[in-house]
Amino acid sequence: MITNNALLSRADQAVSITDIARSAKKYFDRLITGDQDRYVVMRNNVPAAVVLPVDYYETLIGELDDLKMEIIAMKRLVNMDENTELVSHEEMFARYK
Repeated sequence: MITNNALLSRADQAVSITDIARSAKKYFDRLITGDQDRYVVMRNNVPAAVVLPVDYYETLIGELDDLKMEIIAMKRLVNMDENTELVSHEEMFARYK
């Protein structure tokens, strides 16, 4: 489980579920304008969710996807032998435009 310290770098990032329910527009506006980078929604003083701007979320997902592909490539390189047929990027692109 992730600790509060890993989720919260500033006290203003923590917000209760009740506050979100009462003032959602205020919190979402701050995310959209970039005044706030994230909110950690607390339930009974325990993190329940993290709310991020869409562009930040998409960047995180893109980076995770890139890392997954890099791991797959590294595993394949380790398991390659002299009989493995290699295909260039240009050939792959030509085959699967």
